[in-house]
Amino acid sequence: MLMNKLLTSSFKGLIVVLLLLASAPPVARTASAQTREEGPWWPNPTWGAEDQAGASNWITAEKVLEALSLATSGAVYEIGHPYERGMPLYGDRSFTLLIPGSPTYEAFGSNRLVGHDEFVCAELGQVGTQFDGPGHIGQRLTMADGTIQDIFYNGVPLEEMKSPYGLRKLGVERVKPIITRGILVDVAGYKGVGRLASGYEVTLEDVRGALARQGVDESGIRTGDALFFRYGWSDLWSDPGRYNEDPPGIGLEVARWVIERQASMVGSDSWTTEVVPNPDPGLAFPVHQELIMKNGIFNLENLVFEELAAEGAYEFLFIFAPLPLVGATGSPGRPIAIR
Repeated sequence: MLMNKLLTSSFKGLIVVLLLLASAPPVARTASAQTREEGPWWPNPTWGAEDQAGASNWITAEKVLEALSLATSGAVYEIGHPYERGMPLYGDRSFTLLIPGSPTYEAFGSNRLVGHDEFVCAELGQVGTQFDGPGHIGQRLTMADGTIQDIFYNGVPLEEMKSPYGLRKLGVERVKPIITRGILVDVAGYKGVGRLASGYEVTLEDVRGALARQGVDESGIRTGDALFFRYGWSDLWSDPGRYNEDPPGIGLEVARWVIERQASMVGSDSWTTEVVPNPDPGLAFPVHQELIMKNGIFNLENLVFEELAAEGAYEFLFIFAPLPLVGATGSPGRPIAIR
C-alpha cells in the first residue's frame, strides 16, 4: 500500500542516533582464531580479521544523512510480503502461526482484561521476505594441513560458530541497521516483459541497459548503496509451486559487478536473487557464496517492486533493520522504500 506521510526532522535524527548506537565493535575472536592462516577470501581486506558485520559497515552516519535527503515527498512503499500460512517456502521449510486459546488470557483484574499471544514456529530467518545474514552460507574446503573444514564469512570455521542454540559467531545480530540509498534495477521493464522467463540469467548488459533506460548513471552508484533487481517474479507469489520453480536472476558476472561497486546489500523479487539453476550445472548457489561468504554483501529475498516500477521510483531512501536474533542465520522484516 502506498502511504503519503512526511518524515519529520526528529524522525530523521532518531534514525541517525539508532545507527550510531548499533555501531559498537563486534566481540573479538579467540586467540586460536586470531592466529588462523589467511585463506582465499579472508581476512576481510577492508574491515579486518575480527569483522562480523560485513558490508553493513558501509552504513555510516554520513551515508544515512545522504540517504535521508532522498525522502522529499514522504511517499512510503511496502516492498516486502506479509507472513502467512501458504506463502511460498523453499524446500521443506515451514511457517506456522497459532493463537493459543482465544482469548489466550482469561479475564483478570477488576477491569476484566483479556488478550491474545501468538506462537510462531518457523525457520524464522529463512522464510517469506527474508534477509540472509553472515552465518548463512559457507563452503567446504580442504585446508593447507589436509583437514576438511566448513568455512564462512571472514574465514570463520564451523567449529568456532556452531551451537544447537544459535551461532556463536556471525549471527544476524552482528549486522548493523541498513539505512541507505536504494536503487531499483528494473530488468523486466528493460526487457519489455511482465516477467522474465524461468532460469534466465540477467547479464551485465541487461543491468546497464536497465539503468540507462531509467536515467540512472552507473558511475553514480556509491559505496554502501543497496541494489535491487526486479524480475517480475512477485507476480507468482500466490502460486507457490510456480514461484519456487527455476527463477531468473543474476549470475556471477553481475555479482562481481556488485562487489566492485561496494554495495551494502542486494535484493530481488525472487527467492534467491540469483538464477536457478546456475548455467554451470556443477555450481549450487555460487552468487550467495560470492556476495555473502566472500564479501559480506547481504541478500534480501522475496520482495515486491510493482509500485516502485509503476511510478518510476528507481532511487529512494531504503530502511531495513534485521531483527537482532542472537545466533540466527537470517531475519524476517518489513523493508521500506521512501521518496
